[in-house]
Amino acid sequence: MLKLPGLIDPHVHLREPGATHKEDFDSGTSAALAGGFTTVLSMPNTKPPIFDKSTLALALDAAKRKAHCDYGQYIGAGPDNAETAASLSGTTAGLKMYLDSTFGELRLDDMSLWMPHFEKYPRNQPIVAHSESRTMAAAILFAAIYDRPIHIAHVSLKEEILIIKAAKERGIKVTCEVAPHHLFLHKGDLSGLTPGRGEVRPRLATKEDVDSLWANMDVIDCFATDHAPHTLAEKDSDNPPPGFPGLETALPLLLTAVSESRLTIPDLITKMHTNPRKIFNLPEQPETWVEVDENARYEIKASEQFTRCGWTPFEGWKVKGKVIRVVLRGVEAFKNGKNLVQPGFGRNVRG
Repeated sequence: MLKLPGLIDPHVHLREPGATHKEDFDSGTSAALAGGFTTVLSMPNTKPPIFDKSTLALALDAAKRKAHCDYGQYIGAGPDNAETAASLSGTTAGLKMYLDSTFGELRLDDMSLWMPHFEKYPRNQPIVAHSESRTMAAAILFAAIYDRPIHIAHVSLKEEILIIKAAKERGIKVTCEVAPHHLFLHKGDLSGLTPGRGEVRPRLATKEDVDSLWANMDVIDCFATDHAPHTLAEKDSDNPPPGFPGLETALPLLLTAVSESRLTIPDLITKMHTNPRKIFNLPEQPETWVEVDENARYEIKASEQFTRCGWTPFEGWKVKGKVIRVVLRGVEAFKNGKNLVQPGFGRNVRG
């Protein structure tokens, strides 16, 4: 058995409040344990979005009742909540800024609305930016102007990873994450996926972009799933929402890459435990580890997963490496395909 520390996913969408038919803290954190994750950080673009004290309470109350693994909840940056977000920073996973298209209370229509957040949000707490291409370059400029760290979510393009590399070389305080689907899928090969099931944001890129991510693996700080479940009926509709489930497929996909000598086990530990814990200022989880059968070979099947959405873009993929057992804070939380802890066992990492 391979023994790993408890894995950390700093980017998940657990759909609570407002869309629990897709996922909630119960099903999503069960999926996390099955995937070897003992901590997940949940995004704020829910219904309603998490942007003030009352909406934050909705998410945290649900998590306290339902979560099987440890968790944190982001607060979203809006056009007029910079003071509120900063005041709640001690109880949230970080500040999420949607710098490309989004709606409602989290919409930031121009860069002048970014400024109060960079000015007021505590420097020792993370700002995470959904930003793509030129918007990402602007976010890095803000990090330089305000001399504070910024974390770039779901990098997918060659131009993005090269700009981040250049920024790091010049001492700008930027870190980044890459989702497994942007490492293993590209828009030129969507065999087995309907157009709706191939919809994700950022969009799947070219093979050249994917190759560039692999070539610049040392620039990537974290692997994050961007677990974003939608039902099959929604994905196969005339207006399919973007997003893939990913909590239960990330580790086997990456372990398969290890078996092919594309990654190493130290790479996985650094990008799925050490760096996320450092970047997001997360507490230690004593007596916590994950046991993996490195030699287990099997096909990914949505029918065997805990996520509520009922599908995966990696259906039928042959992988090597299976989570057998998860111990969380000295308690056997998952073993041989079964979740062994009750809803509410998970703790708030900012509690």
